[in-house]
Amino acid sequence: MKNTPFKIFILDDDVWYSELLEYHLSLNPDYELKKFHAANDCLRSMYERPDVVTLDYSLPDKNGAEVLKKLKEQNPDTYVIVISGQEDVATAVDLLKKGAYDYIVKDEDTPERLWNAINKIRETVSLRKEITQLREEIGQKYDFGNVIIGNSEPVKQVFRLMEKASKTNITVTISGETGTGKELVAKAIHYNSPKKSRPFVAVNVAAIPRELLESELFGHEKGAFTGAVARRLGKFEEADKGTIFLDEIGEMDISLQAKLLRVLQEKEITRVGGNAVLPVEVRIIVATHKNLAEEVKKGNFREDLYYRLLGLPIQLPALRERGGDILVLAKYFTDAFTKENKLGKKSFCPAAQQKLLSYSYPGNIRELKALVELAAVLSDEEIIQEHDINFMANHADKDFMATERTLKAYTTEIIQRFLDKYDHNVLLVADKLDIGKSTIYRMIQSNELRIR
Repeated sequence: MKNTPFKIFILDDDVWYSELLEYHLSLNPDYELKKFHAANDCLRSMYERPDVVTLDYSLPDKNGAEVLKKLKEQNPDTYVIVISGQEDVATAVDLLKKGAYDYIVKDEDTPERLWNAINKIRETVSLRKEITQLREEIGQKYDFGNVIIGNSEPVKQVFRLMEKASKTNITVTISGETGTGKELVAKAIHYNSPKKSRPFVAVNVAAIPRELLESELFGHEKGAFTGAVARRLGKFEEADKGTIFLDEIGEMDISLQAKLLRVLQEKEITRVGGNAVLPVEVRIIVATHKNLAEEVKKGNFREDLYYRLLGLPIQLPALRERGGDILVLAKYFTDAFTKENKLGKKSFCPAAQQKLLSYSYPGNIRELKALVELAAVLSDEEIIQEHDINFMANHADKDFMATERTLKAYTTEIIQRFLDKYDHNVLLVADKLDIGKSTIYRMIQSNELRIR
């Protein structure tokens, strides 16, 4: 970034004064300077896309406001600093409203003020370039082929649907078992869509207590409830003009579903404890491991919200349904892990490959990744053998009762295992274990349980 020339045009009909500004700015060797004494000459050179134009307001051939307008029309990203011989507040305000970055009166301090203003502009330009570069890198990271590794037919079908989703603003419903990569798919759709430069905000509905979820989504005003010591923006406001990803939407309380439906229909929110109606423009992507149509039949999910959210459905296949992709993923994870940990390249022997293919992977991709990384560590050779592969769930079950512990310790470990298995979905784990969700939340708050 430091070696990139920063281009400045100096437009002033006073030859002596323009040379003074040029001399002062040339003290920074990174600045590329060019002087113009007539507005038309400067305008004809705007194809060079200068970063800054210093504009003398009192030009003989054109009015300063007119030149400012044409400069901004030709290149909206160029910063224009107006330099005038008159201290006219009304004129300054008018020019600033029309897009001028600053208005500087000609006096003995002008070169110093100009130097400081351009330094601030350069910092802003550099930051914008860094942000653009980061967004490009994020786009590459979430290229479809980098998000889902594999070439099985189920994966190809997912690719086709992701491509269609990224070209439109349609609501997307992603379904699949825990560990199949639903959030990664949502991010890939966002970062390959026209909204890629806008925010992507993810909310795990199941990980937030019901009484706090409304505030988390829509924000709250100061004093809205006990503990609301200041106004807080909700996730919908954070995601404005971008994408909000609602993970485990099937766990949302039925009363809050009605409020979500209104937000989707009216495209506006009201903070908890507030009266102001705030417009929001947000793309919705939701995910669930449940069959929402069945949840509608059971009365757990509003039918009108179901149809509002359905949009384009994308069903992610379980790993056991992807055939040879298991070996492709195993190689991908192993190569990445051994490179990161400087273990040397490793591969799987035929018996080890067959063992990988024969397993059902209840934890899907997340489980396979952990499994092959452990195998890479256990292996003493370049070739990973069958005995290096340990299906951890089965191994852990054998050791569970090996040591005597208190009932509370056993209970805590069981709940933690279920939280890990079901992607920290508190409501689902409470349902699976037939315990109160408040019990789990209390154990999380007291650090007896871990949750991301």
